[in-house]
Amino acid sequence: MLTYTTDGPIAWVVIDRPERMNAMPRPFWARLREVVAAADADPDVRVVVFRGEGRCFSVGGDIEGFAEIGDTADRRAYLDDAMAAFRAVENASVATIAAVHGYALGGGCELTLVCDIVVADETARFGMPESAVGLVPGLGVVRGRAHLNLHWMKYLVLTGESLGAQDARLAGLVNEVVPEGGHVARAEELARKVAGKAPLAVQVGKRILGRDRDEGYGYGVEAIALLQGTADHAEGIAAFGERRTPQFEGR
Repeated sequence: MLTYTTDGPIAWVVIDRPERMNAMPRPFWARLREVVAAADADPDVRVVVFRGEGRCFSVGGDIEGFAEIGDTADRRAYLDDAMAAFRAVENASVATIAAVHGYALGGGCELTLVCDIVVADETARFGMPESAVGLVPGLGVVRGRAHLNLHWMKYLVLTGESLGAQDARLAGLVNEVVPEGGHVARAEELARKVAGKAPLAVQVGKRILGRDRDEGYGYGVEAIALLQGTADHAEGIAAFGERRTPQFEGR
């Protein structure tokens, strides 16, 4: 699901499930924590770059696996696992860059939210479509407003619509937009610039700028665990599998 390689001061983390458009199954979160820990433990690594293999960055959580999540305790365990992985990326002592092409949806979009810098090519589309399956983006509602204003967040969460690369840059999701296929090279260029700076200064800057980042994580877990137990969520998952429009009833 994730490959990890190093090239001097840069660690490359590739979401490597192209046959599923890099959808993130449950074991993905433990693996994400592992690779972040490996980068943090390597004294030669100063920057981590995330990218997706194949046609896109990631379409987010593997929806077909959502139906396998069990009772309330299991839902909380799943969400705790995912949130812990996002926090690991956000709390990494090294700098993190997301190099995005194609879809970055749901958990894929949320992974870019916890990276320090986001570079997208012109094909990129960012979205939080969880409302289509009766959910809200857990990490998105916790951390999204650190990057976007309230109107943009409401647009993404309430409509489930996605934003093209240029609109995502205007909204605050993206730092730079580059021509199609240029995202990896530009991310590497920025990574080498960051790697050339004083590592302690980078770490301190990240820590100060992220001093309020833990606020709201517990609330996000409880909110999603509640929604995963609703009839609307079950209907959303069924409709997704059957390729039909869901019929939500508010229960």
